[in-house]
Amino acid sequence: MSTIATANAGHAAPANPRSRVILASLVGTTIEFYDFYVYATAAVLVFPHLFFPAGNETTALLASFAVFGAAMVARPLGAIFFGHLGDRRGRKITLVGALLTMGIATFLIGALPTYETAGWLATALLVIMRLAQGFALGGEWSGAALVATENAPAGKRAVFGTFPQLGAPIGFIIANGLFLIIAALMPSDDPSRPSEAFLNWGWRIPFLFSIVMVAVGLWVRLNLVESSAFENTVKKGKVQKLPLAAAFRDHWKELILGTLYMLATYVLFYLMTTFSLSYGRAATTAAVPGLGYDYRTFVLMMIVGVVFFGIFTLVSGPWADRWGRRKTLIWVTTGIALFGLCWVPLLSLGTPGVLAWLILGFTLMGMTFGPMGALLPELFPANVRYTGSGVSYNVSSILGAAVAPFVAVALWSAGGGSPFWVGVYLSVMALITLGALLVGKETRNVDIDA
Repeated sequence: MSTIATANAGHAAPANPRSRVILASLVGTTIEFYDFYVYATAAVLVFPHLFFPAGNETTALLASFAVFGAAMVARPLGAIFFGHLGDRRGRKITLVGALLTMGIATFLIGALPTYETAGWLATALLVIMRLAQGFALGGEWSGAALVATENAPAGKRAVFGTFPQLGAPIGFIIANGLFLIIAALMPSDDPSRPSEAFLNWGWRIPFLFSIVMVAVGLWVRLNLVESSAFENTVKKGKVQKLPLAAAFRDHWKELILGTLYMLATYVLFYLMTTFSLSYGRAATTAAVPGLGYDYRTFVLMMIVGVVFFGIFTLVSGPWADRWGRRKTLIWVTTGIALFGLCWVPLLSLGTPGVLAWLILGFTLMGMTFGPMGALLPELFPANVRYTGSGVSYNVSSILGAAVAPFVAVALWSAGGGSPFWVGVYLSVMALITLGALLVGKETRNVDIDA
């Protein structure tokens, strides 16, 4: 057992006030998702023009998405590293480390040279910073979810588990709202391409601004105290020397199920936030045609959808506490599978259909994402909970999020501009998740301190 853990063992864990728990879990994930969305938006708008050789636009976009997806590969490594610290040293110090790593990497992206000035070195530096972002997010989510669920009142774990999840829609709105303001101040005559001022320096502002948000997040998290679940693990002498090995040895079934539970959520998440921005902005006359909206119009439509994402993230918590995580997610995942088959009919209805597509997709996103804040931590005992939930969540990011934008662009191109096969891809992933949910068990009544 570590020296720190031994020292903590003789002291009872003071309770975190509910307001502090909510704020710490919400603020941190909001900042982390803000940083991630800033990159996702730039991956569509800016990076194909600035960090890759000029040439085929589709190739540059795919290359930009490949770098975007590289972070997903780093996320399981971050989950292992921060999970090890979180299960051995405590949740608080680990969350502070993850937040600092993400904030510094995001800030440095805003200071990078471009391909025009530094060649492939600029691309390499972008990849390194992107990997650092993924590494940090690998440790952030599970820690925030544990802070929420391990400090939740009885019968309210799913409700409290929705607060770290709520950071995703809030971070999206802040990141894209900032990009919208900057784009409005630096208008472009070409709706398919940002203005020269935006490409020269405007895009850097959201990245540099992240350092201010990180400072706020650190202030909140440094005021946390450890959860009783971790303190009880220390007192009972159950701290694992190698939490990862223990998780794979004793809880491999839960690791597999947790990974598959998140699959449909991840694919839907990145199709609605990343692929949709490319598809919505692509000209109707392009080689691979899209919807032909200008950036400002389409992002405003997306923000409308994300408002529903936030609302139904919160709504899903009481549902999951009342009806159970498994039952709630079985119905929602069935809805995702059906939604994938409705893409072409909805998108053929013009702007009302596009808006309905965004609202429905983001509503389903909230309903599937919300319960995960409680479900994944509940799969594992306290002594491997940070590692187990983090590995499941982030391995799924490789299977789902890392490849989703890339696969979607390829299927969109193969379909000659039709999103039909992209929708089918989403439905297939939803069916895999549905199968895992049918095999798995309900976790609502597990002892979170065990």
